[in-house]
Amino acid sequence: MRIAVTTPTGHVGRHLVPILVRAGVRPLVLARRPEKLPARLRAEVDTVAVDQFDTDAVVQATAGVDTIYWVDPPPAGDDPLAEYRRAATSIARAVTENGIGRVVFQSSVGAEKRRGAGEIDGLAATELALDDTDADVTHLRCGYFFSNLEYQLDMIASGSVQVIVPVDHPMPWVAPRDIAEVAATRLLSSEWSGRHVQAVHGPSDLTWKQVAEIVSAATGLPLRAEQIADDEMRRGLHAAGLSDAQVDAMTGMSTGLREGFVPEQPRSIRSTTPTTLAAWTYDVLRPQL
Repeated sequence: MRIAVTTPTGHVGRHLVPILVRAGVRPLVLARRPEKLPARLRAEVDTVAVDQFDTDAVVQATAGVDTIYWVDPPPAGDDPLAEYRRAATSIARAVTENGIGRVVFQSSVGAEKRRGAGEIDGLAATELALDDTDADVTHLRCGYFFSNLEYQLDMIASGSVQVIVPVDHPMPWVAPRDIAEVAATRLLSSEWSGRHVQAVHGPSDLTWKQVAEIVSAATGLPLRAEQIADDEMRRGLHAAGLSDAQVDAMTGMSTGLREGFVPEQPRSIRSTTPTTLAAWTYDVLRPQL
């Protein structure tokens, strides 16, 4: 079985590739910059340099692949949703033209809305594109990554994290490594077929207030979560140089999921994963502060 993995140096991929290697698999790694792979790992994988937005290149790179872990690459242009549509076209064509039988797709809680959740709408578009193929597909609907806190180190050090959701609003939070473990079990299992949605919700739902308390306890730094107005957040993002479409995509992930939204997949033994935010913060975030 030939397994391909995209974005192998991303938050999930950096854990998934070694897990597959330890399982006895020699994965095909598709990366824009394969040289970013750890040197010790390069001898254990096959690599292809490919831009996932280049549909022809993706089709060529995935010839002979049986199973693929697809992650839409992070958009870098002024119109994120347009880039997601390009990525969806790439994987749908690759699956169809190469007869790829199985896909595990890294999606997100909120993709079930299909519209109105900012950048998550791009993941919804990829779900729909894959559902239109003949492949067996599992969509991993992941919670909010612990690793998103790494983009807020300056705010954490300053003692205040600003958000546009109510600070007492609970939502699933998950460690990227746990997502990788769920992905690996899906990629390696032969016990499923058809279309599936697998939620990956972390160990518990957390509010931003609880997150601030947990991070403060683990790092020894005082921290509070503060809700600010949507317009204030948008002004800050515009001031940082983001386009209107980028601001809409970023803020929509919060505004689209804060008003009565409930994930389609309930928390259960299937969706709950073990790594706690406290453990992750101590191991990963604390050394960076």
